[in-house]
Amino acid sequence: MDHSTANIMEVSNGMVRSKTLESIPAFPEQVENLRLDESLMHNKEQNQYANFYKKLSYIINDYNEVLLFGPTDAKTELFNLLKNNRQFEKVKISVQPADNMTDSQQEAFVKDFFNTP
Repeated sequence: MDHSTANIMEVSNGMVRSKTLESIPAFPEQVENLRLDESLMHNKEQNQYANFYKKLSYIINDYNEVLLFGPTDAKTELFNLLKNNRQFEKVKISVQPADNMTDSQQEAFVKDFFNTP
């Protein structure tokens, strides 16, 4: 995962089902207007991340064990939000650093983490 895209991968019976969740980027004219005010741009960006993490938290809530991985700090930011929310006390959440990977590398990484053949 990064700040704009998350691949949600579910391992079941040795198979990996995957779907992608994307953050909604600002429109080009909004970006141009925001450049005039860095503070406003930063706040808009933080709100965008918060909405993205909220969507991911709805998905994560359906699982007992979750692995967050990716090349940016987004995984750690999401983890910190989740660990401070009592709703996720029973969800085992792991965070692993990872470089940019192809879809098949991500699938292998997830299978290996969950010890799935």
